[in-house]
Amino acid sequence: MYYAVIFTSTRTEIEEGYNEMAQKMEALAKLQPGFISIESARNEIGITVSYWENLEAIQNWKSNIDHLFAQKKGKTTWYKNYKVRIAKIEREYDFGF
Repeated sequence: MYYAVIFTSTRTEIEEGYNEMAQKMEALAKLQPGFISIESARNEIGITVSYWENLEAIQNWKSNIDHLFAQKKGKTTWYKNYKVRIAKIEREYDFGF
């Protein structure tokens, strides 16, 4: 059992600094205790799913000072709207991985 943080968003037209910040946040998340992996896709709606060992790891990531700065910048500059969902993963299976 582990957890998924599902972040869905609609972007503004402002691109300046977004890709750099997204890359920085992904690299930083990978260094956090409890981080498992991340997947992301963007078309009309962006979806990023990060996977974590436990809820404490998610809370620690949410309150990381650099992540807090990125969250604020996202609200004021890059996102029209977003939604965060946290889900418990009880099992998984795949094909072709």
